Amino acid sequence: MPNDTRSRMVDAAVIALRRHGVAGMSFTEILEASGAARGAIYHHFPGGKTELVAEAAAGNGREVRVRFEQLSATDTRQLVTDFLALVRPVVIESSTGRGCAVAAVAMSDEGSSGQAVHKVSAAAFDSWVAVIADRLAATGLPPDDASDLATTLITLLEGAHVLCRAAASIEPYDRMCRTATAMVAGRYPGQPA
Repeated sequence: MPNDTRSRMVDAAVIALRRHGVAGMSFTEILEASGAARGAIYHHFPGGKTELVAEAAAGNGREVRVRFEQLSATDTRQLVTDFLALVRPVVIESSTGRGCAVAAVAMSDEGSSGQAVHKVSAAAFDSWVAVIADRLAATGLPPDDASDLATTLITLLEGAHVLCRAAASIEPYDRMCRTATAMVAGRYPGQPA
């Protein structure tokens, strides 16, 4: 099935992006991980590496957004707690050398092709903020507060990826979680814990 080969290549690209970033991702690695033949690259991705990277980042962005859509919207503090618990396993992976594929694309420096993939990563981040903001608004937060808090949560997540990878430890994330939870509790004291 041709689409199966394409899907395997995209999945392999997500893993490679998380490990090595755009510059370190190689077609050889993608082919080995996906089991695809060498000719499959330009057959499935006529735009080459740029097209494959963009497809991988967009697909990974959609997968993450779907997970965020499943967050409970019972109250603000619980949603933040649930968000932090949901992303913890991914941040743990960062501490062992696997980061965020969407962030890897955002940080790439690939000239004019980099601008195209930066748009893909920006769209993914925007969709994450929007869905979390919607979930927060459903808890009763005013839209501007919901958007600000959603942006803060995504910023904290992406910063945690970097700090935990550099430290080879989950400790920076744990410290951030304690502080974020205390800040949200202080800002929204009337909500249940």
